[in-house]
Amino acid sequence: MKITLKDGSVKEYAQAMSVLEIAEDLSAGLARVATAGEVDGETVDLRTVLDKDCALNILTFDSEAGAGAFRHTTSHIMAQAVKRLYPGTKLAIGPSIADGFYYDLDCETPLTSEDLEKIEAEMKKIVKEDLAITRFTKPRDEAIAYFKEKDEPYKVELIEDLPEDAEISFYQQGEFVDLCAGPHLMSTKPVKAFKLTSLAGAYWRGSEKNKMLTRIYGTSFTKKADLDAYLTRLEEAKKRDHRKLGKQLGLFMLRDEGPGFPFFLPKGMELKNRLLDYWREIHKKAGYVEISTPIMLSRHLWETSGHWDHYKDNMYTTVIDETDFAIKPMNCPGGILVYQSEPRSYRDLPLRMGELGLVHRHEKSGQLHGLMRVRCFTQDDAHIFMTPEQIRPEIKGVAKLIDEVYQLFGFKYHVELSTRPEDSMGSDEDWEMATDALRGALDDLGLDYVVNEGDGAFYGPKIDFHLEDSIGRTWQCGTIQLDFQLPLRFELEYTGADGEKHRPIMIHRVAFGSIERFIGILIEHFAGAFPTWLAPEQIRVLPISDKYLDYAEKVNETLKENGLSSTVDSRAEKIGYKIRESRLAKVPYMLVVGAKEEEEGLVSVRSRFLGDEGQKSLAQFMEEIKEEIRTKKIREVEIEENN
Repeated sequence: MKITLKDGSVKEYAQAMSVLEIAEDLSAGLARVATAGEVDGETVDLRTVLDKDCALNILTFDSEAGAGAFRHTTSHIMAQAVKRLYPGTKLAIGPSIADGFYYDLDCETPLTSEDLEKIEAEMKKIVKEDLAITRFTKPRDEAIAYFKEKDEPYKVELIEDLPEDAEISFYQQGEFVDLCAGPHLMSTKPVKAFKLTSLAGAYWRGSEKNKMLTRIYGTSFTKKADLDAYLTRLEEAKKRDHRKLGKQLGLFMLRDEGPGFPFFLPKGMELKNRLLDYWREIHKKAGYVEISTPIMLSRHLWETSGHWDHYKDNMYTTVIDETDFAIKPMNCPGGILVYQSEPRSYRDLPLRMGELGLVHRHEKSGQLHGLMRVRCFTQDDAHIFMTPEQIRPEIKGVAKLIDEVYQLFGFKYHVELSTRPEDSMGSDEDWEMATDALRGALDDLGLDYVVNEGDGAFYGPKIDFHLEDSIGRTWQCGTIQLDFQLPLRFELEYTGADGEKHRPIMIHRVAFGSIERFIGILIEHFAGAFPTWLAPEQIRVLPISDKYLDYAEKVNETLKENGLSSTVDSRAEKIGYKIRESRLAKVPYMLVVGAKEEEEGLVSVRSRFLGDEGQKSLAQFMEEIKEEIRTKKIREVEIEENN
């Protein structure tokens, strides 16, 4: 058989061989670090035997699927430890997830954080035992009988939902047996660096109608140094939690009266409006026109767009004058109505329409999370209507605009190109043209990208931008989607140069994604210490005592007249205390004023960046800060003050 490796080379074998045996043949070092295999695009066990020609990629922890196999094995080790310590526990599910794993358990006695240490200690014993992990299968009926005998009702329910002729796979390590599709490591020995991170409640199968189970989260790595670095990042993330900082800095609040519907406070609105002003500035420069469409539209529109059939459970609906209406979950149908409002010619295209539209989507209460997952948010949508020839240059224009946005905030990012899924709509020719246009635009821009085969939207391929924040977490924000279906569904037209009617092609795109979510990301990225241009409070004037309050107010008024956001700390507190409070509030600049400053018309400048920047005239300070704001400069913190 011929085995085609990732680098394109071909190895020939006269007999069937397991993935691990082939890894050993290639390199003993590779075999030691291998965690799984990928055969013709499907992730498999190292124990999988190959007996025919195929493409093979040996996976290690450095790959997403390889890390998944490693962490999935860790979840089984954890479940085995729990069963040893608490034999009456019933097992639900225990998958690997991004950065770790979890296992849902039905425990007779509720677990506490103190129990996690006991479970970790037992896990270390299991790892030290170096238990071989084996796979076996049973017919469906035998599998059900097996788990009924073991008194594992959740496993029985999972199997009962599988087809009658399904062959059920099991994984065993020592006395522990679990229902599982795999893949897993060959033994428990490699899993030496792990940590159980938290406990949470989780409804069985995500339904509030079912029993609440205990979910244990954890993570694992091949090296202790990598685990320590990850745990350090977790601690840093806690300090940067946007919910905590949002409350501390007075930016937004969440109330039980409106779960998932955030309230922006005055400082939060300053921040949000600065972001929106920047959005309008760059879009106007890029040739977009801004529109606003109604927040609620009739059922007929959502039926035409397909949302009523495919998205209704996530939509808020009502009845007006005996007609069904829905609050919009997306802006695109409204934008299409604007396009239809007058005849269009090829001379009008490309037509770039931007909208800062408030959309509502019904998210389950358990999925809500600060500003990151809400039920209403402002989407910085834009819809571009164009001819086929304009696809490539328009994609490049959007990609450049998104790049400009992310560069401004100091975000690194990577790009993914998602191609045609199985349940797609449209002709082969349309899909090939669209995918080639996206690929060509990325190549023209020199952007590195990963191809996600079959992960496009049902109406067209897409490009996703995944940004990386200051502590290494990634967030999917920007996206560019090509759509052939909505122009067809709504019978959109333009008159071509030949005088005939043609169907335009549509781009859906966002740069920020959700404004609210992007603000949450920015809060955590900057740890609340926003660049001066974005900071809701840019300057705080600090009089040394009440005697200089009038001068402080005069300075403050001058700053405001010059378009700067400033306040006066008029409290009868010592100046050291006021400075510390200003630093805790993440104010970029503090202007200390006393006798000398009032006498000479100066201000003593202290910044979040350099500390004491000396005395300056107010005019000089304003000139410098205005230039910093105009250029949207990000000043780095060069010192840490103790006072």
